[in-house]
Amino acid sequence: MNCVSRTLVATIVIFGLLNTGNAQEQLPRPEEAFKGKIGLTYKDSVAVKPELKIPQNFGIENAPNILLVLIDDCGYGQMGTFGGGIPTPSMDRVADNGLRYNRFHTTALCSPTRAALLTGRNHHSVASGVIGEAGTGFPGYSGIIPPTAGTFAEILREYGYMNAWFGKNHNVPDWETSIVGPFDRWSSALGFDYFYGFVGGDTDQFHPALVEGKKRIEPPETNEDGSPYHFTTDITDKAIRMMRASKAVAPQRPFFVYFATGATHAPHQVPEEWINKFKGQFDSGWDVYRKETFERQKKMGIIPENTKLTERPESLAAWDSLPEDKRKVFSRMMEVFAAFTAHTDHEIGRLLDTIDEMGEKENTIVIYMAGDNGSSAEGGLNGLLNEMTFFNAIPEPFDKTLAAIDEIGSDKHYNHFPAAWAHAMDSPFQWTKQIASHFGGTRNGLAISWPKKIKAQGEIRDQFHHVIDIAPTLLEVIGIEPPSQINGIAQKPIEGVSMAYTFDDAKAEDRHTTQYFEMLGNQGIYHDGWMASALRGEPWLSESPPIDLLNMPWELYNIEEDFSQANNLAKENPEKLDEMVKLFFAEAARYNVLPLDGRKTERLNVNNRPSLTQGRTTFTYPNLLRLPEGASPDLKHRSHEIIANVIIAEGSTDGMIFTQGGRFAGYGLYVKDGKLVYHYNLAGVERFEIKSDKVIPTGEVQLKAVYKTDSDKPFAGADVTLFANDKQIGKGRVEKSIPNRVTLDETLDIGFDTGTPVSEEYEMPFKFSGQLKTVTIELK
Repeated sequence: MNCVSRTLVATIVIFGLLNTGNAQEQLPRPEEAFKGKIGLTYKDSVAVKPELKIPQNFGIENAPNILLVLIDDCGYGQMGTFGGGIPTPSMDRVADNGLRYNRFHTTALCSPTRAALLTGRNHHSVASGVIGEAGTGFPGYSGIIPPTAGTFAEILREYGYMNAWFGKNHNVPDWETSIVGPFDRWSSALGFDYFYGFVGGDTDQFHPALVEGKKRIEPPETNEDGSPYHFTTDITDKAIRMMRASKAVAPQRPFFVYFATGATHAPHQVPEEWINKFKGQFDSGWDVYRKETFERQKKMGIIPENTKLTERPESLAAWDSLPEDKRKVFSRMMEVFAAFTAHTDHEIGRLLDTIDEMGEKENTIVIYMAGDNGSSAEGGLNGLLNEMTFFNAIPEPFDKTLAAIDEIGSDKHYNHFPAAWAHAMDSPFQWTKQIASHFGGTRNGLAISWPKKIKAQGEIRDQFHHVIDIAPTLLEVIGIEPPSQINGIAQKPIEGVSMAYTFDDAKAEDRHTTQYFEMLGNQGIYHDGWMASALRGEPWLSESPPIDLLNMPWELYNIEEDFSQANNLAKENPEKLDEMVKLFFAEAARYNVLPLDGRKTERLNVNNRPSLTQGRTTFTYPNLLRLPEGASPDLKHRSHEIIANVIIAEGSTDGMIFTQGGRFAGYGLYVKDGKLVYHYNLAGVERFEIKSDKVIPTGEVQLKAVYKTDSDKPFAGADVTLFANDKQIGKGRVEKSIPNRVTLDETLDIGFDTGTPVSEEYEMPFKFSGQLKTVTIELK
């Protein structure tokens, strides 16, 4: 298909195929005229008491509670509920009380799936064609969910639901995540009354970058039961408290709890006692795991009997070909991942127990989504001690990983298992997270229960569905028509298809008959039982080789006969393939997928997006300030000065002056044992430290670190010179620098250090014990 043909198709779609909604409801509803009587005094007047905002007063009786669980980076063959090798009794419980959907799909990446889930529209339609940290200035990729695509949570709230969100929120634009917002795209603006979790792509499970509402907070020292702190347990504690409080205070109001765990996204961190439960269980390796999972899936009826197990990509090693030390490390990494999965499922079981104990089981819809995409191969071929090395294309020596084998899974590391384990988690399909062209990246396990209305128990539904179908499903079963306007803004039509028709009819014909897929240049299109797929590049590479995105080698699969995409029919049926490729470009034009973009790390550059720091070269900050990276000055491979005005008392004055990042990448300027120290942590692979020759003076002092980069290119080294009152007191080198991203969740801190330490030589929070007036950053 040539470019002219594709342009013609796109034009036809734009002018001929777009549809409009016909719903008439406007939310919030216009103020009604007063229906009582107003006299001269209250004695000759008739008051009308306002009605509670509850579903019953909108004509909706017995509105169900909703528990929506979303697991992060989870493969189709991971959970025991779908034949995986990791027991997941809580997901079993939901599926056995209701339905398993074995042909349910996501977008292949986290925040795009989450935007599609909440809005009921395709991810490019809501400007979320990629994660926000890689957003660009095109309509389908800005990372800004438009007000024309209100969430179903906004709608539920207007009908009287109490909405609470726990866990991961990866839908706030990166540059709007600071203390000054703006907050019109945070959880409250997306329809939620309460939020407790983290804002970003991932977080340290033992030291999370916690946010409550709009306020950044430090995590408690322990879980509510006194056990050592873990993020998943913490959000479970908070969700249980919220559900109980909601029904105790206002039993008339149904709750909607959106429980979006950080697990099982990296870092894979979990209490040691959970890891011990899986010791030795994966020593046979990923090839055996795939085969055993495949057989379980067939036996359970999750996949058809004639399904073929797809081949392992040539670039992924056979388990038996690995040396013993690698098998030992990789087995440990999988034990940790299995423990992380099982621990998460256990905590979800506590939510289910609470619903049962409250007597709300019968009328609570539980939706358990095992993944916002397939399992992640971003750990590379050898796994990682530190995920930040992947995002910065920094090689990680295997000998360091081997030396730390017994610590993997602890708070000492930001670890991620090898790509071949991710591929195994996605059995029986090809590929993994990022790969929207193949089901390894997009097909996820889904279980739904609602005892009051779904009478089938333990049955499988094989209709083709997508994450955009969740929102219209919930609105239909509750009895709510999608509104034509929200907050005075006309709404785009819901693009998903309700799944409610499948609840009582296992043999119902599919209603979701066409679905495009695109992520990072990977392209796919499903239509009436056929799937065409074009692979951009291997997901474990930080950047893929150049390729013509308009003329990629397409594959063709008959999904009705080939469940796992194992038999490429492109050569046998070129006419069908051409038809499918044309349909892809038509859908791409319709839903803001164009222009296609296959870049990875290049799109992480902060200059691609709006910035609070744009055009500024001087930044003066007060003491005890925290800023996320998206709202901080970009110091990477750029000359700059850090200038601190402080008062040093007689005796010992130690503490942090300035830091960004922490244990897994970052840098800091601090006073330790009376000396000024500049410490640069290159993602844990190398560290560079410059220390003053002598103790700094007392009284009013200006401390300064001058960072002079060798060039403005990524990885550039730099000379660092330390000053006290303009007198040089130390000098040294940073031989190599962080190129792309300092941190995914930690902050720039002034006067103290939150999260994790940038250096292990001090104790958190390492608050500056003298008086810190201001810290100024000057870009050169």
